[in-house]
Amino acid sequence: MQAKKAVLIGAGDRGARAYAPYALNYPNELQIVAVADPNDERRNRVKVEYELEEDACYTSWEELLQGGKKADIAIICTLDRFHYEPTIKALEMGYHVLLEKPMSPDPKECIEMEATAAKYNRQLTICHVLRYTEFWSTIKQVIARGDIGQVASIQLNENVEIMHMSHSFVRGNWSNKEKSSPMILQKSCHDMDIINFVMGKKCERISSYGSLMHFRKENKPEGAPKRCLEGCPVELECPFHAGRYYLGEGRGWAKKFTEDHTNEGIIKALNETDYGKCVYQSDNNVVDHQVVNMEFEDGATATFSMSGFTREQTRMVQIMGTKGEIRGNMAENQISVYDFSSKQESIIKFSKPVGGHGGGDNNIVRTFLHDIDHYGEQESISSAATSLRSHLMAFAAEESRLNHGQSIHIDDFYSAYATGAIK
Repeated sequence: MQAKKAVLIGAGDRGARAYAPYALNYPNELQIVAVADPNDERRNRVKVEYELEEDACYTSWEELLQGGKKADIAIICTLDRFHYEPTIKALEMGYHVLLEKPMSPDPKECIEMEATAAKYNRQLTICHVLRYTEFWSTIKQVIARGDIGQVASIQLNENVEIMHMSHSFVRGNWSNKEKSSPMILQKSCHDMDIINFVMGKKCERISSYGSLMHFRKENKPEGAPKRCLEGCPVELECPFHAGRYYLGEGRGWAKKFTEDHTNEGIIKALNETDYGKCVYQSDNNVVDHQVVNMEFEDGATATFSMSGFTREQTRMVQIMGTKGEIRGNMAENQISVYDFSSKQESIIKFSKPVGGHGGGDNNIVRTFLHDIDHYGEQESISSAATSLRSHLMAFAAEESRLNHGQSIHIDDFYSAYATGAIK
């Protein structure tokens, strides 16, 4: 079988490090033939890694998508607010599209993207990579077999981890919801989606509370400068001091904002980018903790809690059924299934995953290629049509949070955007 050709639009962390490398590992299945990114270093790195000619490297998606179709697939990993236009254009041109989540921070755009994929008969898969992990797919299978009976409730905790919170959501690309998207959409649409996936039925109502409690100017230590390297008086006490962190245990995170990984290169970046700013004096406004309550069509419920104040980065789940219970921690890479009748507990341990997100990053690309070959025979497990419901849950949760926990009916919420009642 001949390898499918793909263009990469957006060569940041997710595009260049999560999805495109599949072509390096399986060149018989996928080939990157062009790249678009405004950043010279990122674009040139892809050029070298995938042996591209200069005329296959573009500074913008508009340039890349001019002059006719160049491949079978468009992998789109631009920033959240710049997903809509290249996705619509690529679908219209006949590309199958693998799109990083979230689809868009605008509900109306999400609805239009799903409709456009259907109109042009193209595969639009959203990168809800958790669905493609052995951890969550096994949980889905256990429930489908009826091992724990009917699911009554789900509790899912997303432990963001305190330094991941500071790096990505205080200093980083997703710190400001006007520039990217709200936390519940950017980070936790994975969680809305996986609850939707595991429950396997329609969420009808949702409510939410949360806030930006800690990373605020009023919590700034006395005398702390705007930038950590400008002589902070609490350098040795503050866990978020940029110099101590990024030149020490956080050096791996530093590789995400500078191509020069030497001490001098990191220091230069800390003096010039937002990653060197005091976490209490940054341009951040996304929540640092949030809870969401959900009611499903048969009366089952789910609760979700996201917190940036945790010591480890993981997801922990408890699924309570009428005949048994499932518990799992993604960091431990295993689940337990308990039977109420026999009082027996089964432990299912998974092999070490290959690639990020518990193996989901690698598996979604492989499945996407398979879905294209069999397009029309069965729906992708994270198609735009499937993903749209998960996005609406996230949008409705944010709407509820901003309105003091008001209960939102998902169907009414969808109709308001679909009919134009909400612009």
